[in-house]
Amino acid sequence: MTRIALGIVWVARLLPLRILSALGSLLGLILYHCGAHRRRVALVNLKLCFPDLPPQARARIARTHFMALARSILERGILWWSSADAVRRLVRIEGEEHWRAVAHRPIIVLAPHFIGFEMGGIRIHLDHPMATMYSRQRNSALDKLLLHGRTRFNESRVYSRQDGVRPIVKALRSGLPLFYLPDMDFGARDAVFVPFFEVPAATITALSRLAAISNAAVLPCITRQLPGAQGYVARLYPAWEDFPGADAAADARRMNAFIEDRVREMPEQYYWVHKRFKTRPPGEPKRFYED
Repeated sequence: MTRIALGIVWVARLLPLRILSALGSLLGLILYHCGAHRRRVALVNLKLCFPDLPPQARARIARTHFMALARSILERGILWWSSADAVRRLVRIEGEEHWRAVAHRPIIVLAPHFIGFEMGGIRIHLDHPMATMYSRQRNSALDKLLLHGRTRFNESRVYSRQDGVRPIVKALRSGLPLFYLPDMDFGARDAVFVPFFEVPAATITALSRLAAISNAAVLPCITRQLPGAQGYVARLYPAWEDFPGADAAADARRMNAFIEDRVREMPEQYYWVHKRFKTRPPGEPKRFYED
């Protein structure tokens, strides 16, 4: 089944973007109505993060999220198999002056899990050598393809989370920028519980540690999916000042607050199908995603 799906993505990349966008949105509607489990996860997350919104409004965000997510999956075929020029046409970059301002230092590109993060990461990789971390996929074909997509342009180093931080620190100290996504629930290990939309969330503190050890600048990057044939825009923000601070929990809260602000700008594009609040503080029952 995975190989069939990947074959569809391979063929779909040849279509004009406006058609690819429409097909992706249609596929997302189908997945929203048929994928009961992930739909429920998204709705639970939205209820936790936006409790004041009416249920109909949260359902509308979830439905639009599935449409945007499915579209991004179809369009990844361009990242994985099309030319560098095609990737440049798909994704443009804003805020490159912020990169140039810290180019004399090691750079950590902070890229939260918005649905376009893969587009932004590979587009930046066209212009800069890059290191990144990833989670090994259970499906070997998908795992191989993700590695291929993230290493086909420029100098690349891809590390599994199981490898630990030592090779990452070595790469940063050698001058290789790191594309880093630290906003998922990886369990309580190396994490602190800080609010994400006022809900305690297990948030890893490796961003602070990596920045401190390597003297790296933390440069946020948010990639927005644009309507129809307009593709994506990867926006670089100014490097954070006075980061890391003296308190890793405060640093983690600062990161979450930044992500919250970006989520409010485009709530349908955050990765709501992930169980962000699965790990709970000691003594609190695991209840959010239970059927």
